[in-house]
Amino acid sequence: MTDFVQVSTATETRDQAFGLAETAVRVRLAAGAQIIGPVTSVFWHLGEFGTGEKWQLLLTTRTERYPELEAHLLENRPWETPQVQAVPLVRGPRRRHQH
Repeated sequence: MTDFVQVSTATETRDQAFGLAETAVRVRLAAGAQIIGPVTSVFWHLGEFGTGEKWQLLLTTRTERYPELEAHLLENRPWETPQVQAVPLVRGPRRRHQH
């Protein structure tokens, strides 16, 4: 299963999350995506404490496609310094992904 990663990022609005998910899946940078939200975020940014609501976006892709997916997310980002993370998928049913 380590051929796949789950990539997460967040946006300010549901529409932004949907737009990123739709384009990533349509061009086959990701096999699928889920949008969760709104979620509450508590954080430090540029030395200041903050809170807010965000929409979390989870995408599944092959490890070798991650650099392209990351570039897509950063190019179309809603924030200047978005957080993009990938974690390996170590368990799950074997399925044939079409990308």
